[in-house]
Amino acid sequence: MAILGELREEEEEILPRKDYESLDYDRCINEPFVEVLEGLDNKKAKKYEAIRWILVFAIGVTVGLVGLFVDFFVRLFTSIKFSLVGHSVEECSEKGCLALSLLELLAFNLSFVFIASMLVLIEPVAAGSGIPEIKSYLNGVKIPGIVRLRTFLCKAVGVLFTVAGGMLVGKEGPMIHSGAIVGAGLPQFQSITFKKIHFDFPYFRSDRDKRDFVSAGAAAGVAAAFGAPIGGTLFSLEEGSSFWNQALTWKVLFCSMSATFTLNFFRSGINFNKWGSFQIPGLLNFGEFKCAEGDKQCHLWTVVDLAFFVLMGVVGGLLGALFNCINKQLAKYRMKHIHPKAKFVRVLESLLVTMVTTVVVFVSSMTLGECRNLNPPSHQNGSTLLGGAEDINSTVRSFFCPNNTYNDMATLFFNPQEAAIHQLFHQSGTFSPVTLSVFFLLYFLLACWTYGTSVPSGLFVPSLLCGAAFGRLVANLLNINFGMNVYSGTYALIGAASFLGGVVRMTISLTVILIESTNEITYGLPIMITLMVAKWTGDFFNHGLYDIHIVLRGVPLLEWETEVEMDKLTASDIMEPNLTYVYPHTRVQSLVSILRTTAYHAFPVVTENRPNERDFMKGNILISNNIHYKKANILTRAGEQRRRCQSMKSYPSSELRNVCDEQEAAETASAAAASGPPSEEGEDMLQQMLDRRYVPYPNLYPDQSPSEEWTMEERFRPLTFHGLVLRSQLVTLLLRGVCYAENQSSATQPRLSHAVMTEDYPRYPDIHDLDLALLHPRMIVVFNLFRTMGLRHLPVVNAVGEIVGIITRHNLTHEFLQAKLRQHSITI
Repeated sequence: MAILGELREEEEEILPRKDYESLDYDRCINEPFVEVLEGLDNKKAKKYEAIRWILVFAIGVTVGLVGLFVDFFVRLFTSIKFSLVGHSVEECSEKGCLALSLLELLAFNLSFVFIASMLVLIEPVAAGSGIPEIKSYLNGVKIPGIVRLRTFLCKAVGVLFTVAGGMLVGKEGPMIHSGAIVGAGLPQFQSITFKKIHFDFPYFRSDRDKRDFVSAGAAAGVAAAFGAPIGGTLFSLEEGSSFWNQALTWKVLFCSMSATFTLNFFRSGINFNKWGSFQIPGLLNFGEFKCAEGDKQCHLWTVVDLAFFVLMGVVGGLLGALFNCINKQLAKYRMKHIHPKAKFVRVLESLLVTMVTTVVVFVSSMTLGECRNLNPPSHQNGSTLLGGAEDINSTVRSFFCPNNTYNDMATLFFNPQEAAIHQLFHQSGTFSPVTLSVFFLLYFLLACWTYGTSVPSGLFVPSLLCGAAFGRLVANLLNINFGMNVYSGTYALIGAASFLGGVVRMTISLTVILIESTNEITYGLPIMITLMVAKWTGDFFNHGLYDIHIVLRGVPLLEWETEVEMDKLTASDIMEPNLTYVYPHTRVQSLVSILRTTAYHAFPVVTENRPNERDFMKGNILISNNIHYKKANILTRAGEQRRRCQSMKSYPSSELRNVCDEQEAAETASAAAASGPPSEEGEDMLQQMLDRRYVPYPNLYPDQSPSEEWTMEERFRPLTFHGLVLRSQLVTLLLRGVCYAENQSSATQPRLSHAVMTEDYPRYPDIHDLDLALLHPRMIVVFNLFRTMGLRHLPVVNAVGEIVGIITRHNLTHEFLQAKLRQHSITI
């Protein structure tokens, strides 16, 4: 348990990062959006919905074509590689030049993996399977670059070279990421990577619409990978989307069906030359499980087998927990010792893993295999077609074996992974227990080392193949040592499910995916029981691998529910009391200072609550409306203004001047010149600004400027909360010149339409990229709320509406709550 478990000290090493931005759960309700709603009628609403359905269908078709592209080139490259190297092995086995065959295989694999690694250098987010990132995105976290077109190109092209390069990875996980990118980008009709791709399409420019399309794209990726449209829909619901609505379910299922049958149509036509037939549903098809005709002793599974399935689930959960623990330590080592170095070091690591894997595969296939008798082909014993016109026996390898026999180790190692899975599921010939044990051990270690390298890589197929070897080993032991008559293919399938479930900890969606992939509903009960037991066993030691990598990245992911002990905490315990706020009428120089010196994505809009000045000091505690706060954490005008002014020292005054009121700025400069010589460097900038009677900071009460002689009531004057304004909205207002001069009425302030406000979505300009000198001259119960309402920011106010703090996603993460709970216990 100490080996598999997660130590508390290790968990505290990685805390959620605060540079991740949350996504909006719903559309921002503001005046420009209200104007759009007022102009919306039933005809426009139906048009809007029709366009949405058309785009969902287009996403599904596109994802199916992407899967066709990846599958076609993977098959092309692997067939060329294995045919040339296999022919060389057959010739060199007699001439004694196997080293030359090994060099040929190394040349192929290293070349392919080098191309994949270079693509990841172009876009680092393309590394891995992408499922942790997409899961985080659908949970409400915006990860930079995760759904960009450049990421899509590097992912789709990189994964086919990675798989063809012989690394122990799959292409199914990257298909999910690729589908999500298609869902995010296709409805936008524009690209940041390629500037010329920009069409005037004003629809779906909000986080809510984009997240719905990403959910559909991710589900389509699962459907295309496994031929499982229902499983893809459940995957998007179970593993991804935190916010789900009923109308979205039907659209996601329709998108998944479109992807499945698009891929099925083209693959069936290409492989069988029968266009219009649908015979190959997905990239990974398990084939049909069926006993040989006339064998009355054969059965797929019985009630007695359920007991063994439960035990296999326990073992699969333990093996999955061990896999996750080792991979986590490797990931931490990469973060500390490889990622900080030059980027080319990551390429060297990928090439090293490829070289070791190739040597192990080649040497094991040549030396560790046993010659087994090859049974005649029979389509009635489950020897189904391998996604084409090939028989199950066409992929066996007979290296160093006589006729009518095959090398069992070479058959598993010297084949594409999908063909090896078919061998374990449907090969009526036997595999040696020693061969299966050695294969499982080598594959387990190599797959664990491979996942996390800087190449596009999936985890589903390696886990299925590793688990299938484990299940086939159990079946061999029961048949040979215990004299039982069990169906080996069923045990291989259950072993694959148990190991995959122990690694990723998926239940509902994985059950349906496996049932749809086998096309055998009778496997529903054993698969479900096995996955549940594997998940419970693995959860006793650590989290699923995707969740582990999410934590390692510091993503503030919100789980479905919190621990019971967290109910002891209140909103005031977890809120952030030190706020950066703005007033309804704020100077441009103040806004620019706030935006450039903070990383917050939202700011409370407040006014001073003068009628409710009932605060007083008692010792070191400020008591306000029966709510106690420490004096150091109280939000004060003086402290906030002093901090803002001090932060302005690092920016030129020319950038922070009030560009909307040049005349007032000139008067201010004259008054400053008449006041005397420049102050010394150590003098507080706050006092310099406060000496200007008509330049208050912020501009709310021009007749009363802040002063060092404030009384305690003035310093801790309460603030009334009115709403939130987003950083993107402030930057847009500054960029568009939406302001007014102090000597004019606010009625002269320009108004922006909703289309203009969302024109730069989803990547708004950065405040540091704005040239202010060129601007227009006129420019002046908490966890459940977040989880069910999809909140992004939650202001905390007292009984009279005075704002006392704000809660963000980071204040609700497990690590933050644990720290606050320990503080709460110490205080009690």
